[in-house]
Amino acid sequence: MIINPNGDKQIKVSTQWLGRELSLEVGRVGFRTPGSVLVRYGDTVVLGSAVAGSVNPNTDFFPLSIDYEEKFYAAGKISGSRFIKREGRPSDEAVLNGRLIDRPIRPLFPKGYRNEVQVVATVLSVDPEFRPDVIAMLAASTALMLTGAPFDGPVAGLRVGMTDEGGFTAFLSREAYRTGKLDLVVAGRENGIMMVEAGMKEVSEEVVADAIEWALENIQPALKLQKDLVAKVGVEEQEYELVKPDEKFQEQVDKWVAGKFTESLHTDYPERNEMLAKMRQEMHDTFAGKMSEDDYREIKQEYDEALTIAIHRNVREDIITKGIRPDGRKTTDVRPLSSEVAVLPRVHGSSLFTRGVTQAMNIVTLAPLSYAQMVDTMEASDEERHYMHHYNAPSYTLGETGRLGSPGRREIGHGYLAERALVPVLPKPEDFPYAVRSVTEIMSQNGSTSMAATCSSCLALMDAGVPIKSPVSGVAMGLMVHGEDYYILTDLADQEDFAGDMDFKVTGTTEGITALQMDMKVHGLPPQVLREALAQAKDGRGLILEHMLSVISEPREELSPYAPRIEKLQINPDKIGTVIGKGGETIQAITKDTGVEIDIAETGLITFASSDPESMKKAIDWVAGLVEEPEVGKIYRGKVVAIKDFGAFVNILPGIDGMLHISQIANKRLDKVTDALKDGQEVNVKIEAIDDRGKIALTMREIEQ
Repeated sequence: MIINPNGDKQIKVSTQWLGRELSLEVGRVGFRTPGSVLVRYGDTVVLGSAVAGSVNPNTDFFPLSIDYEEKFYAAGKISGSRFIKREGRPSDEAVLNGRLIDRPIRPLFPKGYRNEVQVVATVLSVDPEFRPDVIAMLAASTALMLTGAPFDGPVAGLRVGMTDEGGFTAFLSREAYRTGKLDLVVAGRENGIMMVEAGMKEVSEEVVADAIEWALENIQPALKLQKDLVAKVGVEEQEYELVKPDEKFQEQVDKWVAGKFTESLHTDYPERNEMLAKMRQEMHDTFAGKMSEDDYREIKQEYDEALTIAIHRNVREDIITKGIRPDGRKTTDVRPLSSEVAVLPRVHGSSLFTRGVTQAMNIVTLAPLSYAQMVDTMEASDEERHYMHHYNAPSYTLGETGRLGSPGRREIGHGYLAERALVPVLPKPEDFPYAVRSVTEIMSQNGSTSMAATCSSCLALMDAGVPIKSPVSGVAMGLMVHGEDYYILTDLADQEDFAGDMDFKVTGTTEGITALQMDMKVHGLPPQVLREALAQAKDGRGLILEHMLSVISEPREELSPYAPRIEKLQINPDKIGTVIGKGGETIQAITKDTGVEIDIAETGLITFASSDPESMKKAIDWVAGLVEEPEVGKIYRGKVVAIKDFGAFVNILPGIDGMLHISQIANKRLDKVTDALKDGQEVNVKIEAIDDRGKIALTMREIEQ
């Protein structure tokens, strides 16, 4: 029997929010789900579902899963795939939206909470006027609030754009964000920012900070509405127990480690990591010697966790009290930099970027525009990605074992961030008619690999000869909060990341920011701190960019000899059918005869790809001849296609015939046309005139044959 958890009563709350009605409704669907809410904004409807289960004794982490489900029917679409019509593996875009929702929510659960929690945001209807991702975030937050789990929410988000006048606005169309200067997602709580994700076209730090403040101010109605709903429903708080390290183990480890965090540990990470590993082994040897091997095996993990806590505490104390970071750097210092380009012989462009122990190799491949990726999602269809960045970071780059497989959420997210960083400076397809694939292979990890991927991809693009508008660098920023004080760190490394309170990544040119990603571990951050972090990041980016330009100062003038040569020809779009021919016979004949790969865009831009210059010229001339417009006074080599008593018809261009009167065939009088011409004969003719109906008059007089 299905029982409505609220009896037969449906509860709905609503408010006006940035020009539309926002409503939250419970008790209408999802009767068996502890947290189930229908969120409607405009014509967008999202079902938020959340279940907070029991503790899984086999897990030593917080088992939270948050998924974003895109349904093609929500947009009135059927998948464009010829073979797969049912939704299956989530698209990269759906994975990224899932991460977008997860990042502001995950830090708001207490440490030691081990109950299994699953959140699903299912998009049931899409209003084409705006993107549904932040409405899905709102649905996920509301659903969690309804479960009574120890979630320190609510959270809400906004996707912010810029108006033509330079102001801020939200809920724009997908196309408006793509073509505009700013595409910024901000998520926050009542008292501060939790997450920022952005792509932009060289926007200043001041404008970005102002946009973040605008977003925080304008999410408040959505936060209040969630609280109103929870109060009306009368949500009961869940009973739970936090799994925390046994204090006796922490006390023993703290006593043992006292005096061992000396100045000698403030050294570069390879040596520091080795010293900490030796310390960990000495600790285990000490405590294992006090009991049997079997007894110690059962509690070894407790000692491991206690030492990790002690190390993180020491990292924070040294930064807060001494201004010294684990590897001896000051708060504004960047790790040692080293880079190379042209590191691989046969690829189209390559680089190796090293910062401290973090190392990224990037490989760029150029191909004809037909190799661009088609995007087929709930929101988008027939969109093309001419630039693709893929990121790989196997477990061996951490010195660990692990399975190889398809990329996970982290890999997809890091690749997308590095891709957004470069998109604003890439040439337009009509100026550089190539599809570009950039692949970052992480070689070693020690913090901020996504920023290493950004820098290495920029270097490899320049090595490949891609005419980017400006070079891009990136840096990761960290934060330590201590009471009312805070300490901003440039070029975040791994132990600072684990012990710190923020991971803030910024990419850009000398003119402004191109991409941004920020995640908080504390429960909200004032915008002013982010403003200062942006300013400090600008200095860090500048230092890294200076190093990159010392390796390669501008894109190479020549492409790799192994890259395909591509030429372009712009034609009247009305002539595309002529080039393709009936059933594709014309274009197939050209490619078969010349071996040139030809792509035709709806705009009339035709690209030719080949490594053989002669074949390329032949194909271009062939197509140019097919679409050429007849010109008065120009001489053509034509073929006689019909002979009449009054003259002959001569084909001068594909599908275009002109009339050659008998009086215009020779410099003398002819009795019959056949005295000078025959069917199929090739002759040189000149266009004498074209009348207002498009009829062409030809002449052979005084023209050399």
